[in-house]
Amino acid sequence: MDNKKTDQYYIDKIITDLTFIRTHTESLSKSKLEEDEILVDSIMFRLIQVAENSEKLTEKFKKTYPSIPWRAIKGLRNRIVHEYGNVDLTIVYDTVKKDIPELIGRNLPLQKRIKSSLTARCKRNICGGQGIFYLLYS
Repeated sequence: MDNKKTDQYYIDKIITDLTFIRTHTESLSKSKLEEDEILVDSIMFRLIQVAENSEKLTEKFKKTYPSIPWRAIKGLRNRIVHEYGNVDLTIVYDTVKKDIPELIGRNLPLQKRIKSSLTARCKRNICGGQGIFYLLYS
């Protein structure tokens, strides 16, 4: 059995985490986020996972997608991990509401994969009845 993990493996994991974040924060206000400790922890965990998996991507892949802010992703991870109790939720909220949608919008292959993942979730009735385009672009 070949146990070698490829860029595709890590991209799939990143897409799963980004999809989770988008699905669970689609109509979330900053004040609602601040009130939901479990969701905050979950989002921060997913952001850490995105960074951890992006670190495992090959340099060739990263150079293919220079519009993705690889260093900023790692930097956010470091802030969350090393200052967990003191993370500024404004940064987390802005990342969720602004940076992640921009990241998805600028990277068409990534966007298509996330859209496909959301479509599959909705077919299994996991997306709360919201439309795919609403989840991706709202």
